[in-house]
Amino acid sequence: MTRNPWELPFLAESAGVAGLRRAVRRHLRSWGLSDVTDAAEICASELAANVIRHIGEGTPVTLVVEMNGTHLRVALRDPDTGVLPALVHAGPEDESGRGMALLDAVSDRWGVILAAESKVVWCDLATSLATPGGHVDGRRVAKGEACLLLYAGTGGSGRASMAVMEESAIELITDILHWLRVHGSDVDEALDRAQSRLETADAS
Repeated sequence: MTRNPWELPFLAESAGVAGLRRAVRRHLRSWGLSDVTDAAEICASELAANVIRHIGEGTPVTLVVEMNGTHLRVALRDPDTGVLPALVHAGPEDESGRGMALLDAVSDRWGVILAAESKVVWCDLATSLATPGGHVDGRRVAKGEACLLLYAGTGGSGRASMAVMEESAIELITDILHWLRVHGSDVDEALDRAQSRLETADAS
């Protein structure tokens, strides 16, 4: 799978943080990285909250999600080079100061990249990937992808867009259901059994 860098420009506003988390979750699901979704949501929302708190509501920023080797990098670019994040140890009575500590706790590493007119605060999350373009659930996903590439007309090799692969998956499932029905199998029962096995695999 090719995971190209994804950028999302938005205005840093408190009311939009929940929507930002949902966008990150949807995108990481499309990348097959559900193992780091929760941590990535926390990083994205804390980075946005840091901008809101220290630079101001409505600041134009850009979220960048990309692979850094087998790590997932979540970064936020903002226009203020004078305000740098700092890791502080907040006491139990303190009302602020916990955002970067939380980001530090859920990520493997984080840092700041300064440019002439902007800065990028980034954090890297360890994934279960063996290679940047690999899959978390290696064997089953590889088998499924090989079938879909054949259905997509690539001859079993090459690449296809996610939209093409999704359409090919629907065609393949439809053809299999036709085959089961023609041979006297209960299609609904087969779907239930497949769903049960999927849920078991997800839980393991």
